Amino acid sequence: MKDVSFIEILAAREQFRDRYLRYHDPIAEDRMLWRAQTFRHMVHLLPGQTILELGCGQGIFTRQLARVARGENPITSMTFTSSISRPPELPFEVEFLAASSLPGPLKGRRFDFIVGMDLLDQRNCASILQDVYQLLDPGGEVLFYESNPWNAVLKLRRSWSRLFGQRDARSLLNRLQLYELISQVGFTRIFSVFNDFVYAPLTPRLAWVLRSLSTALENAPVVQTLAGSILIHAQKPPRTIQHPKTSLFAHKQLRRAVSIVIPCHNEEMNIGPLVTRLRELFDEYIQEIIPVDDNSTDDTATVIRKLAENDGRVKPIFRSPPNGVGRALGDGYRAATGRYVLSMDCDFQHLLPELRDMFDAAAKGYEVVVGSRFSGHSVLLNYPIQKIIANRGFHFLARLVLRRHFRDLTNNLKLIRRDVADRLLFLEPGFAANAETGLQPLLMGCNIKEVPISWINRRADMGTSTFRLAQVGGGYWRVLYRLWLKSALGMGAYKTLPLRKDIRRTWRAEDAKILGTGEGKF
Repeated sequence: MKDVSFIEILAAREQFRDRYLRYHDPIAEDRMLWRAQTFRHMVHLLPGQTILELGCGQGIFTRQLARVARGENPITSMTFTSSISRPPELPFEVEFLAASSLPGPLKGRRFDFIVGMDLLDQRNCASILQDVYQLLDPGGEVLFYESNPWNAVLKLRRSWSRLFGQRDARSLLNRLQLYELISQVGFTRIFSVFNDFVYAPLTPRLAWVLRSLSTALENAPVVQTLAGSILIHAQKPPRTIQHPKTSLFAHKQLRRAVSIVIPCHNEEMNIGPLVTRLRELFDEYIQEIIPVDDNSTDDTATVIRKLAENDGRVKPIFRSPPNGVGRALGDGYRAATGRYVLSMDCDFQHLLPELRDMFDAAAKGYEVVVGSRFSGHSVLLNYPIQKIIANRGFHFLARLVLRRHFRDLTNNLKLIRRDVADRLLFLEPGFAANAETGLQPLLMGCNIKEVPISWINRRADMGTSTFRLAQVGGGYWRVLYRLWLKSALGMGAYKTLPLRKDIRRTWRAEDAKILGTGEGKF
């Protein structure tokens, strides 16, 4: 058993955090939802996986964690403050424990994930990390949010408090210290990133403005060190684990309704695991999977042929030159026969559990669903700052030109009703086709929903991306110019895009056909 002071330090940190959230944070509830979504996206949570929250306090974060888990994951929340009874707002399915030692009541138990906030102190970090390591299943992951000691506002606040005899008793660790301690315990896949530029004394309105900039600032060299928090992730060995085989099928009206289009160029390492995982998680949604080999020079074509031999729903397309993502997408869309077309890149296998949000939106009636990298609850790690600047600049001008509000419609993760997909005009041969598939439906008056996703730079075992900003930028501006000609003057290369009323007429006929076959109305 650890010395009593060990638990006292944890309790003091827990109480300090809860006081700050309750009395000094004007967006505490939204911030906790943001962090809960970040946790869910970073670990790619699946039903049944177990979660332990350390230092839950009054359960402010716990409530949001239960919310994003959809009631599908056993959650155990532990407080180190003995005077706290079970918070009345805590969902009944959450297990609440009070501990006077670690592992204490958790002795002998193991969890898939552990999450905690503002717990790691110079005086206790090594001890608590060893306990966390023992409480994790092999392959389990831990996520900590810790205050950033380099934050200028925090330094000023601590200096001001000392003048009035209210010293901050915390002994904070910086990012390098945290990384070193975690690696010494035996964790792997360790990364620590600066996170969250939205902190007091901002008002709720100013917080909203800075929230929009936070993603860019978190990925900006030098500036990122001024973030309010440090986000630490680590995994207990082994590095590679067997993912749980579970179905995320939830909407009967979408059964066998989705054609999945995957453009591939030199993706021999990614296309097999991607297709396998798609079938494991979303088999009942899938009508067909259409990998489009865009003249790969590696063994991508061989891998795709083997996939097709094992599953008749894999219907590959092997393109002839010239190459181009836009050309590959166009061929895939034209070959699709499902009522919906889902397009994605080969390096998206890490975020597949998040696709369920897209299917949820389609089931609610949205005609186009886009996985947004820049929504309020998206997660971007190691995203190149030049791409962020280019993306945000393009979308800012696009909103001005098209006079519509949206955040991120140029990502190639889209679920589109085929009535819309059949009318898209693919004029761009390269990556700018992603702007066409996102912005053309906007101009057509479609009902579009953006859902948050995570984006983590490719790992070494996933190959390299073929996206080159300098080479593809011109295509995006051509798309925007053509869209302006269509919206302002009704002319140009996109002048044949149909009006909403024409699409609606076709949908009514299609829905009537579906009703007639007994499949149920969308």
